[in-house]
Amino acid sequence: MRFLLIVLASLSFVACSTNRNKAEKVDTKLENAAPVGSGNIGIKDGDMVYQRKVQMNEQLRTLENEVYDLEARVFGGPRYLDNRGMYGVLRDCRIQMGETENNGDGKMRWTEARTYVTSEEDFSKIGVENKKDIVGVTEEGLRDRIDRFKGYKDTLIKRQDEYETKVKMCELELKQQKAKNKVEGN
Repeated sequence: MRFLLIVLASLSFVACSTNRNKAEKVDTKLENAAPVGSGNIGIKDGDMVYQRKVQMNEQLRTLENEVYDLEARVFGGPRYLDNRGMYGVLRDCRIQMGETENNGDGKMRWTEARTYVTSEEDFSKIGVENKKDIVGVTEEGLRDRIDRFKGYKDTLIKRQDEYETKVKMCELELKQQKAKNKVEGN
């Protein structure tokens, strides 16, 4: 029994110490600090170091904005004030390829479904704060959120490359179809 209590206590300590979102104290004090670019050089614990310190709220805001802008460029659509995005450009090109005046068969070419990468976040709690304000709250570990948005960004960069290639291929095929129509028409 005593052994089991020791094991459980050890496991709970390990679980707490490995929590990626646990706030830890960070010592940013440098001796003889001098600014360099976006950071500082100085001496810390006897070592010469370069230190870059950022406000995490700004880092997260920048990452989120990059992701949402990238998703708007790639997918567009109703989520992004109905801009076309590369998805819309590809869809329009495939519609033009099917048009008979462009030597098409009158049928629309297949276009995959518009599938957004980011999730539409919902509130995990809705209630009253300070006995007066009705609020919605969602909580997520900071590192978890940063990792999630980095994953979104990686996926969207790949999708952007895919759509750029698909759009170029479609535009070339459409150009060939139009040229063939001119040759056959003359």
